[in-house]
Amino acid sequence: MSQSGAPLRRDVAEHITGRIVDGRLPAAARVNEVHLAAELGVSRTPLREALVELADRGLLVAEPNRGFRVPPLDLDEARKLYPLVGELEALALRWTAPQDLLGLLDRLEQQAEQMEAVLEGGGDLSVLDDNWHGLLLSACANAHLMRLIVQTKPLLKRYDVLYFGGPERARRSLDEHRRILAAIRAQDLNEAARQLTQNWANGAAYLGCRPR
Repeated sequence: MSQSGAPLRRDVAEHITGRIVDGRLPAAARVNEVHLAAELGVSRTPLREALVELADRGLLVAEPNRGFRVPPLDLDEARKLYPLVGELEALALRWTAPQDLLGLLDRLEQQAEQMEAVLEGGGDLSVLDDNWHGLLLSACANAHLMRLIVQTKPLLKRYDVLYFGGPERARRSLDEHRRILAAIRAQDLNEAARQLTQNWANGAAYLGCRPR
C-alpha cells in the first residue's frame, strides 16, 4: 500500500474489514498491530487510525492499554442486524427513481440467472448475493443512506459468511430475489421494498444453525 493520508487509512480499514468478515481475523481474536502493519506494509500511524475507525463502526473493540480485538459472535446482535439491514435497503430502494430501477432490470436478471447456474452446480452464492444487492441499490439517490448501509452491512456479513451456506436457504433467497424483480417490473415499488425487507428477515431464521 503506497498511498498516504486518508486514502491509505481507508484502504487499510477496508483490508482489515475483509479479514474480519471472512474470518481471517476470527471472532474474539486480538489484533497484533506489529504483525499486521508488517503484513500490510504500512506504518503504525495509518494502521492505528484505521483500527480506531473500525472500533467506532463496531467491527472492533478498543480495550484500554490492551489494543483492539474482534467482537465475539453474538446471535442476538445478528438477529437485530438482519431486519435492520432489510429496512435500510428497502428505504434505499424507495429513494431510487422507478425509471432507474427499470434500467437495472436486465442486469439484475442476468445476475439472478448466474446465481441459478452456480446453485445448480453446488457453488457458493454468498458473494454473488452481495453483488446482486449492491447492483439493486446502485442507483439510490441518497448518498447518506448508502453510506450508512455500507458501514452497517459488514457487521452482518461476518455472520452471513458463516451461516449463508446450504441449498435450502440459497434456493429460497433466489426465489425471493425473483419476486423483488417481478415487483419492480410491475412498477410496484412498495411490494418490491416489502419483498426486500422479507428477504433479509428470512435470513435471520437460519441463525443458530451450525456454521458451515
